[in-house]
Amino acid sequence: MTAYCDTIILSDLHLGSEVSRAGDALRLLKQTCFERLILLGDIFCDLNFGRLKRDHWKLLSYIRKLSNPKRGVEVVWVEGNHDRGLSLVMSHLVGIKVYQQYEWEYGGVRHLAIHGHQFDRFLTDNALLSGLASAAFLLLQKLDFSQRRLSKLVDRLDTRWRRHSAKVSAGALAHARAHHVQRVFCGHTHLAMQGAEDGIEYFNTGCWIQNAATYITVDEQGVQIHEYDQRSDDYYPGEERDDPAAEAADFPDGAGLLDDAEYEGVCS
Repeated sequence: MTAYCDTIILSDLHLGSEVSRAGDALRLLKQTCFERLILLGDIFCDLNFGRLKRDHWKLLSYIRKLSNPKRGVEVVWVEGNHDRGLSLVMSHLVGIKVYQQYEWEYGGVRHLAIHGHQFDRFLTDNALLSGLASAAFLLLQKLDFSQRRLSKLVDRLDTRWRRHSAKVSAGALAHARAHHVQRVFCGHTHLAMQGAEDGIEYFNTGCWIQNAATYITVDEQGVQIHEYDQRSDDYYPGEERDDPAAEAADFPDGAGLLDDAEYEGVCS
């Protein structure tokens, strides 16, 4: 049965990472009908497209299909700290605009989506150390072939040490208050959560690099955090990467759109 919602929000897929669950994210999008898709930052691990696997390119291709105006789906990309420098590239490659933050209204309620790294003082004050930690994590992923348990454990520890969920939520709530919105959404911390203060609701989307892959939906029933519990059938830690140039060639020129036949299965 196909699920329906007005808005679906995903963040922190970290495409290019050994533990990115891009295949699961693709299945989720194909199983859900929605009016708006918000990609809430850190969709990429870094600027090295050579790390992208086949299922990573397939997800990007599907996002491009969704962005075709013929589909009637609004696709929004909010920049994260790992996405910096990709705005122009992604506007051409996937055909969507990249925002620093995004505001919209639904059901008479004002919503705001911002990645959340802006409220992470450790990241902003220790950019070099944070970069070294990210590089070490990538190296660990390459060496960790036992279902990535060690990489995922380190990421959870890194979340608690570096990202400070409480500080990010506090910063987001203050930001929402300044912008006169009633709901604010962040990613960045890799921990799905929700809270409220002075009539403003805060939600975090979690991530797609751990066993508990989470996402958010907004509809007439309100805001819900969901866990996608179906593991990828094609999730092989030792899978070789495809030639990125060959996969990228599947994308049409930014000036044109695919034929309607190419959009079979895209829910509109």
